[in-house]
Amino acid sequence: MSETNKVPFRFDIVGSFLRPAELKEAREKFSRGEIIKEELKAVEDEKIKELVEKQKSIGLKVATDGEFRRSWWNLDFYWGLKGVKKITTDEKNVFKGEMLRGESAVLNGKISGENHPFIEHFKFVKSIADKDIVVRQTIPSPTQFLLQLVSAGNLENTKEFYPEKEELIQDIVRAYKTVIKDLYNAGCRNIQLDDCSWGQFFEGRSNSFDQDRSHDEERKEEKVRVNNLVLADKPEDLVITTHVCRGNYRSAWATYGGYEPVAEVLFGRENVDAYYLEFDSDRAGGFEPLRYVSKNKKVVLGLITSKTPELENKSEIIKKIHEAAKYVDLDRLYLSPQCGFASTEEGNILTEEEQWAKLKLIKEISEEVWADK
Repeated sequence: MSETNKVPFRFDIVGSFLRPAELKEAREKFSRGEIIKEELKAVEDEKIKELVEKQKSIGLKVATDGEFRRSWWNLDFYWGLKGVKKITTDEKNVFKGEMLRGESAVLNGKISGENHPFIEHFKFVKSIADKDIVVRQTIPSPTQFLLQLVSAGNLENTKEFYPEKEELIQDIVRAYKTVIKDLYNAGCRNIQLDDCSWGQFFEGRSNSFDQDRSHDEERKEEKVRVNNLVLADKPEDLVITTHVCRGNYRSAWATYGGYEPVAEVLFGRENVDAYYLEFDSDRAGGFEPLRYVSKNKKVVLGLITSKTPELENKSEIIKKIHEAAKYVDLDRLYLSPQCGFASTEEGNILTEEEQWAKLKLIKEISEEVWADK
């Protein structure tokens, strides 16, 4: 079995890392017009090389670029699609205790996925990573993009280009298939779909979601259909996983509640190879919804929080892993942080040293729990 086909790994990551000070400074200079794009790229290249080497040095078998070329985990991907433009907005009250920076994406034409800048981003990491390292590309899920376009603030603009929702869905699907095909042709064999959109069904959701729950069932069906349309006919050796998130912005969160409301649809019927799931706090509920995970799928337990610097108790984490194994066989369980360390360039409230200490703890635990696997 190839290393790619072993994705996920017992000791794994979600994808984003804290931006080094030099990179933040370069991005600020670029935004002020003090350096040109090529100078910013040189700094990005240097810091990504250092990051890839650091990931390798601590024993990871997978590497990402840390999302170092992005400001946002999601918006930068949307802005790279044809028919999408960047706009500024008022700050939004989405996260607990934090106002969200005022940027967004809206349509200015029909959507397509040709020549997406993330292809070159992937190629760079692929060119510097060792052959035995899986290079993972993280992108927002198709349903996340759909939710962006049909949200209350964007809906009227979207209808100017897509009066019929099904046409919008089909163009999103085609655009994603184009990007995924181009990534595959560039050598990518592991793509992660980051998805906060399921949070609209959890017990507590932010006011960025429509609070009317009367259409929840049809919305769930729509989400799994859209994602599965993109996943259909993927190459057999391409591993596509999903990370289900409750929001991650400067250590703040957006939604709370267990997975039960979405478990049957999401865990039983979405055709991904594995789920990266948040279980780092009581906000995520218990492990019981994992009973719906179909037998051919894997679950990466996000039991180590990326939001705070304090290290978790190793024995307590091991106990939780075995609790989860009551619902999914231990052989199909893996361990990672509950989310990335910097879903936006601001980053969570901990230091780079504390970030790496979290990952070292995950490695220690995984080696102990799965010592014979």
